[in-house]
Amino acid sequence: MTQQALNVLLVGSGGREHALAWKIAASPLVKRLVMAPGNPGMAALGDLRAVKPTDVPALVALAQEIAADLVVIGPEVSVEAGLADALAQAKIPCFGPVAFAGQLESSKAFTKAFTDRHGLPTSAYRVFDEAEAAKAGLAAFRPPYVVKADGLAAGKGVVIAPTLAEAEAAIDDALGGRFGAAGARVVIEEFLEGEIGSYFALCDGATVMMFGGAQDHKRAYDGEQGPNTGGMGTYSPAPVFTPDLIEQVRTRLAEPAFAGIAAEGAPYKGVLFVELMATRDGPKLVEFNVRFGDPECQVLMLRLKSDLVPYLVACAAGTLEQLPPPEFHDDPAICVVLAAEGYPDAPKTGSEIKGAEQDFGPDVVVFHAGTSRDAEGVLRASGGRVLNVCARGGDLKTARDRAYAAIAKIDWPGGFHRTDIGWRVLGR
Repeated sequence: MTQQALNVLLVGSGGREHALAWKIAASPLVKRLVMAPGNPGMAALGDLRAVKPTDVPALVALAQEIAADLVVIGPEVSVEAGLADALAQAKIPCFGPVAFAGQLESSKAFTKAFTDRHGLPTSAYRVFDEAEAAKAGLAAFRPPYVVKADGLAAGKGVVIAPTLAEAEAAIDDALGGRFGAAGARVVIEEFLEGEIGSYFALCDGATVMMFGGAQDHKRAYDGEQGPNTGGMGTYSPAPVFTPDLIEQVRTRLAEPAFAGIAAEGAPYKGVLFVELMATRDGPKLVEFNVRFGDPECQVLMLRLKSDLVPYLVACAAGTLEQLPPPEFHDDPAICVVLAAEGYPDAPKTGSEIKGAEQDFGPDVVVFHAGTSRDAEGVLRASGGRVLNVCARGGDLKTARDRAYAAIAKIDWPGGFHRTDIGWRVLGR
């Protein structure tokens, strides 16, 4: 790994990107960090530029302006827009896959066909682009029914319907335009029994390196109730990831995925998020994401003992085999998401947030996810998931207690959060 001082451009503005910025800015290898567009919480870590994560020409121009040695893609929308492809043409190193490989997230139908081609274990499925045919297709499945919008829907395009009527309503919602172009097709899947988890793997186009796991909480409310969301909280490590399961994730899912996408002409450079169900028959793929998870990234960054930057650079440069596996702190970490009232369907933005930027002590970090400042400098909610309150501790209970104690000091009547993050380990 070169010891030169690096100029880094980080693309994105959510909690995941704040966590990445926090870790990148701490690296002695980084001379300058520019974030586009960033958020108020990221402002103290480097320079913010008001460039949208889908404005590929402007992002390439910004990378050239700052003489970026590395561009780190945070959100999936930048991958889908072809940012990595454009950066490659401009000969600018990039951590993040090209758009063809990005279909592993941007099209669930593509991914299902990909698993067929390359023998990855997953659920039975069918793909439809017409509502009546999709409803008839439900007869091939047993409840609960899993109905997914094909494209990117910010984690909200998945419905697990306990009844036929609810499944038919989910089909009507998706194909009726609720998710725009992302819902032009639906994928109906077999419901998998087991315990869900998220595991991450790095790749530089050839070498594969496992990069830690976490367990998310997708439903909006306590007790796994309410609609699916982009994630309401997470913790790491997750006991479900035994050494045996991690090895199976590597050999059955991560390595075949990287080999398969390379065989199809798009060697993968970046991180692959493997969402899986640990079943009696071993891990089965739920879905891939082509970036760090959100809020999984937040707890991984808290636990990561190694400098993150050498791994980002190595993925872009094709030199990952030269690095040792990353080291993580043994202490568990937890993240609790504070969301705006009405999330995920119609979050109410604009409410004032007080107390989020105080010092909560060395073991608590608050990452901004959907915040903005008004003309007077007041911090306000500007998205669905607004703050990520994260903490570490000698055990998961200690970490959770620290996170919820910090939340109690934040004055934000316009928000809500789950109170049972970590329930699989700690109970309700």
